[in-house]
Amino acid sequence: MRKTLLVLAVIWTSISHAQKTEESPIRNLLSRQTEAWNRGDIDGFMQTYWQSDSLMFVGKEGITWGWQNTLERYKKSYPGKEAMGRLSFEIVQIKKLSKEYFFVVGKWMLKRNAGDLSGHYNLLIKRINGEWKIITDHSS
Repeated sequence: MRKTLLVLAVIWTSISHAQKTEESPIRNLLSRQTEAWNRGDIDGFMQTYWQSDSLMFVGKEGITWGWQNTLERYKKSYPGKEAMGRLSFEIVQIKKLSKEYFFVVGKWMLKRNAGDLSGHYNLLIKRINGEWKIITDHSS
């Protein structure tokens, strides 16, 4: 019985470690996003998104298609560092869908002098040319 429990513990630890290792690039992507935002660097923030007309951003005002349109939307909504405030994410779940796709659900919080904002997001992230990129962002 002890040997069985020990074997199960080793298997569980190995699976857990492998899952955290697989999630590491996704967590790094979100960290890079947060760091760029908090520097007031929307262009840097957008480097984590797929630079394609097929990028889909879904927000409270509907769907925005394309990387350039999404960039312009962010710049209009957050015209400067003061409006951008300080961003943080709380990751609720990272789920590997395949070796090329991850699905992420979480909460975003924005601390600002003009009033704090928060909401939830889900992201579809795909490996494109060896890099992980957000291809769909639904933030509300």
